[in-house]
Amino acid sequence: MKKRTLVSFASPALLAVTHTGAWADEPAPSGGRVNVALIGTQGQTLGMASLEQTPAGVLISINASGLGEGERAFHIHERGYCDPTISFASAGGHFAPGGTAHGFRDAKGPHAGDMPNLFVSTDGKVQAQVLNRAVTMSDSAEGALLDADGSALVIHGGADDYASQPAGAAGPRVACAVIAAPKP
Repeated sequence: MKKRTLVSFASPALLAVTHTGAWADEPAPSGGRVNVALIGTQGQTLGMASLEQTPAGVLISINASGLGEGERAFHIHERGYCDPTISFASAGGHFAPGGTAHGFRDAKGPHAGDMPNLFVSTDGKVQAQVLNRAVTMSDSAEGALLDADGSALVIHGGADDYASQPAGAAGPRVACAVIAAPKP
């Protein structure tokens, strides 16, 4: 039997759904899906993420392994670069087109790229879905992930405390996926 947990945050921008069952027997959503490879600091593939535009926002599904057990910060970063040789600093800061502060616990937050922490199991695997209502798979609208310099998904080595500036004291960047590379 599949288990699902629905977590709602104070911010109307995000809704997190954690999925602990197998996904193999579930139909894939139709149209508008982008699949991206999640790479580690040695350039190795750790898993995949998919992003799908929905009427309510962008649904981000992640299936990865090799992350190490524990709670991990999960953000959208401002640039579509994932260079492991510089610890993914190439992805820039958090995606914050509205100039907001970081964190769900900050009165001036959250960033559009702030998302709930991921929980990695004892075997180093994570499967999760997050609906981010503050972003879009557009190239020009407010919150556009596919703008001129692209964007990236980043997993950090520690948990986001949802308050510390500028990134929630989340630790080093341990995985990255390019959502869209910069346009020539």
